[in-house]
Amino acid sequence: MDFYLILAILISLALSTTAAENSPAPAKSSSNPFTEKAALLRYWNRKIPNSSRHPQFLVSKLTPLSISDAAKFSTIAASDPFKLSSSLPSFCSAAALLCTTELTPSLASHPSDSAFSSYENSNFSNYANTASEGLSSFKNYFGNEVPLSTFNRYGHDSGGHNDSFAKYGPGNVDTGANFTSYGANSASGNDKFNVYANSTDGVALGFTNYVTNASGRIAGFVHYGDDSNVGQQIFSRYGKDGSGTASDFTTYAHKYSNIIESGFSHYGENAAGNVDNFKTYSEHANIPNNHFESYGSGTTDGTERFTTYRHQSNIGDDSFTSYEKDGIFGTAEFNNYGNESSGTDAFKGYGENSTYGNITFKSYFEDDTTFKGYANTGIDFKSYHNSSSAKIHTESRHPQVNQRVEAGKFFRESSLKKGTVMPMPDIHDRMQPRSFLPRSIAGKIPLSVTAVTEIFKIPPGTAMAKAVASTVADCERLPSRGETKRCATSAEDMIDFAVSTLGSNVEVRSSTNTKGSKGNILIGEVKGVNGGNITESVSCHQSLFPYLVYYCHSVPRVRVYEAEILAVDSKEEINHGIAICHIDTSDWSPNHGAFVALGPGPGKIEVCHWIYEGDMTWTVRDPA
Repeated sequence: MDFYLILAILISLALSTTAAENSPAPAKSSSNPFTEKAALLRYWNRKIPNSSRHPQFLVSKLTPLSISDAAKFSTIAASDPFKLSSSLPSFCSAAALLCTTELTPSLASHPSDSAFSSYENSNFSNYANTASEGLSSFKNYFGNEVPLSTFNRYGHDSGGHNDSFAKYGPGNVDTGANFTSYGANSASGNDKFNVYANSTDGVALGFTNYVTNASGRIAGFVHYGDDSNVGQQIFSRYGKDGSGTASDFTTYAHKYSNIIESGFSHYGENAAGNVDNFKTYSEHANIPNNHFESYGSGTTDGTERFTTYRHQSNIGDDSFTSYEKDGIFGTAEFNNYGNESSGTDAFKGYGENSTYGNITFKSYFEDDTTFKGYANTGIDFKSYHNSSSAKIHTESRHPQVNQRVEAGKFFRESSLKKGTVMPMPDIHDRMQPRSFLPRSIAGKIPLSVTAVTEIFKIPPGTAMAKAVASTVADCERLPSRGETKRCATSAEDMIDFAVSTLGSNVEVRSSTNTKGSKGNILIGEVKGVNGGNITESVSCHQSLFPYLVYYCHSVPRVRVYEAEILAVDSKEEINHGIAICHIDTSDWSPNHGAFVALGPGPGKIEVCHWIYEGDMTWTVRDPA
């Protein structure tokens, strides 16, 4: 690097003596032979000297750092990588990284009516405090980046001010929004969260101390978290010490949401006259986890209704600890709870020490339920389906399980034949674009949660912080039997691992585009890599991290195919897909989604899947 940098400076000085009118246009950084990208391509050619092409899907991920920026940040990383944080905005911008956007100064002032459309990454702390009447509207808020917005202490001490959040955060990956102390001490007013955080991935939303000490405030959550993946919503001390507040959760985290965790801690505690309705909550959901701790504890004349709760969901886990404990005139109704679903429920200290309470379980279907320390009086079990009767519903639950695996995500090798019509899953890369760092920088950053969150100023508890922790855990995990793995934090690392595993005569493939996703496709010509014989490959899957990190692992005993993907109606080629078929599945978990979708179980069938956008597979190169 130093030699090329000195040479570039000398060339620049020589060119500066030429008249400006005779000077050629400056070379673009992508073709400049002294950039980090050019250096990487030379490294590729040295390690893989077979004249194979450099596919654009991988070249596009190489660092865009200029010569001067690469030298600057490499020098900082070599001396002390933690000092990169002092230049974080310029570093992230120059290197095309995925960094947490620093919040703007708080928008503390407000008119009586305000509208925020297609807005993101903003600080609404102390916004609308002491507001009287009027409406604040947040529509199409958050784009497709990683937003970090905060509504801390929003609407404190307001009276009659209404807020509307419509289509808030749709389609996002790893969003972070914080509604801490939102609407505390407010009087009346209406909050509407309509189509909130739908079709998202990795969303983390916090409603801590939301409308505490409020009076007469009404909140509605309609189509909240529908069709979302691996999300988390925390409602801590929501409505605590409130009076006459009402919350409606309608179609909350339903419509095939996946692994949604909701926590209601000290929700409505010591409140008076609160009314909370949960309608079609977690319906058709996969592995929902809902935990109600000290929910409604100490309330007076409070009402909580769960109607069509966790209907037709798969492997749910709910716990109700100290629910309605020490309440007076409290009402809790579970109507049509857990019908045609599987999972576990635990009710500990439920309604304990309550006075004149009315707790009803009507048409309650769950099989694996534990009641420990619940009230001796005031609890009515109507049409409660115990263990023996719950077995009647077991057969009707089985067809629902297959719905949890996206159609076409896994398929048999026999489907890869010309003329086959089959469903194709959504192979879009749902992660935000970012680039590799050159090894001279990435190699100096410790691959640890502490180091990465400190250098990139990632707030604790955010979705990005959790993603970093998950990536590091995957990298530290011991390999499975027969597996060789490596977390590639640079393109050089990836090339080295592929060559060390397969030899220097390799090439890399990925599906050409995402056309055909979420629809039926027609298979055209199919070609087996390495003659269609069983071979070994190195598959690399991207992880969510501030810079590109790939989890690469050797995959023994596979067949890799290239397939023309045609439109069913026109028969025109719309994509060129790469599929990998795992011949030996004997070590896979029997609960793996492939067996849920295809049956029969580990070691009994081969399993195929497409290589998704953003991922890739390396194989030995076919003979020319």
